[in-house]
Amino acid sequence: MFPTVREVLDLVPMRHGAPRLVAGNAGLDRPVRWVHIAEVPDIATLLGGGELVLTTGIGLPADDAGLREFIGTLADVGASGLVVELGRRYLTGVPRVMAAAAERRGLPLVELRRGTPFVRITEAVHGLIVDAQLTELRATEEIHQRFTDLSVEGAEPAEVLRQAAELAGCPMVLENLSRQVLAYDPAGENAELLLDGWEQHSRQIRPAGRTAYDPGSGWLVTTVGARGQDWGRLLLRWPVAESTPPTRLTILIERAASTLALGRLIRRDAEGLERQIHRTLLTALIDHSRPVDEVALRAKALGVVLDRRHLVGVVVRHRGDEPAAGPGADADPEAGPARLRDLAEAVGQAVRDAKLTALTSAVDDHAVGALLALPDAADEEKALAAFATALRRVRLDAAPSRPPATRTVVAAGSGVGSLREARRSLVEARQIAEAARRDPRDLPCYRLPHVGLAGLLHLLRDEPRLQTFVERELGALLAYDAQHPREQLLGTLRAYLEQGRNKSAGAAAAHLSRPAFYERLARIGRILDADLDSVDRCLSLHVALLALDAIRTP
Repeated sequence: MFPTVREVLDLVPMRHGAPRLVAGNAGLDRPVRWVHIAEVPDIATLLGGGELVLTTGIGLPADDAGLREFIGTLADVGASGLVVELGRRYLTGVPRVMAAAAERRGLPLVELRRGTPFVRITEAVHGLIVDAQLTELRATEEIHQRFTDLSVEGAEPAEVLRQAAELAGCPMVLENLSRQVLAYDPAGENAELLLDGWEQHSRQIRPAGRTAYDPGSGWLVTTVGARGQDWGRLLLRWPVAESTPPTRLTILIERAASTLALGRLIRRDAEGLERQIHRTLLTALIDHSRPVDEVALRAKALGVVLDRRHLVGVVVRHRGDEPAAGPGADADPEAGPARLRDLAEAVGQAVRDAKLTALTSAVDDHAVGALLALPDAADEEKALAAFATALRRVRLDAAPSRPPATRTVVAAGSGVGSLREARRSLVEARQIAEAARRDPRDLPCYRLPHVGLAGLLHLLRDEPRLQTFVERELGALLAYDAQHPREQLLGTLRAYLEQGRNKSAGAAAAHLSRPAFYERLARIGRILDADLDSVDRCLSLHVALLALDAIRTP
């Protein structure tokens, strides 16, 4: 915000006086808050710090002790420097004792070897200061406007940090109270170097106050929280080790922290911030929306190491015949998201209870995913068994009256050896979970061999030829049901085929009398032009039904 002594010496009015630095080279980067003209020895009592003192020396002490004391008082009060015009008191140069004292205290001492009006120097310097203050005010106004907009928009933490780093031109990091990185922006620097060993480095940053600069580490820090509940710290790295950050950056980091805290309050009923980041990273792996290296770096900063690990995708979802949670839940638009949040919390707790490391979050509107990071491929089966057991226990504790095995399906994809292959494992796990939704067996964890034909059809669900096959086999019946919604003959056909073509068992499963069931089967045969006593024809229809389920599964 303020010009330095070095910059003042380079001004035209100052250069006109032929300045020569006599002592205090180490203090040339001190800021000049104001310029003060003085011809009395006790001027220090009138200063507040940061002033550049101009004098001809006519009122300075004549003895060495007095000169040392004069320099000492200027240094003690925090003056930026002392400029002495030669020619009135000192003809050829300032006394050596004055220069020695200034050098010892690091106070810049400058001689003006040619006479120059002091008023021109003060005007030039004060003009710089006023311009800097106006610039600072404009920057502060932009900060307030920018973060007000972000607050209104409900911006995500990553966007808040991106814009804060853009305004500051400095790297920024948001961490939780466990020193895990929630979001960051390297401001063009190397992100890997910025986050390397972050937790250990962060614990060494100990500012004195809620918002303060730690000169030992070079980080400006503010606490993030609201309503008396702090949940993290926002840090800005100031690259100039020998000076404190300008007031503008303090305002910036505090406004950014306020925006983050407000956003968290607004989302207090939704997922926690860590879970949001987990979801962002898992979604990025599935959708290829971020580079794999960036996902690995962000996951590591969050405490989940994915590099050089055996990775297994796991998906947990409710079974297909699961009723809505409670009376009237179908009409409640919040019931589905609430059940999904409960399931996501249970999966996260199960991962912790099983002492596993994983990214966990909802991966769509119906399923929760986890990417397990195991140190060795040999641990895969043991880890999956531990996770499934822990999940059952967590859900049983949450709802003891309902056995968890009847409510959820746990599915795991094939283990992979690199993060670039993780998408395959996650997608496979999701397809297995979808295929196993109606499986009557009570398996702790479904794998691809468990779902057989249904699993294969789920893998092929987007294949146009499979969709054509379904339309060819069932299209006429689907069209009939669309015109006669009260009959729904597709359900009758499903009951018949799922009961192994046993008509009596099929009628019971469809809750129909046997004559009514037989009549419906005859009607289905006519609509499809199919012999329902033919094993081959029924096999083809059964495969078409399984394929239809795979295609329709959300």
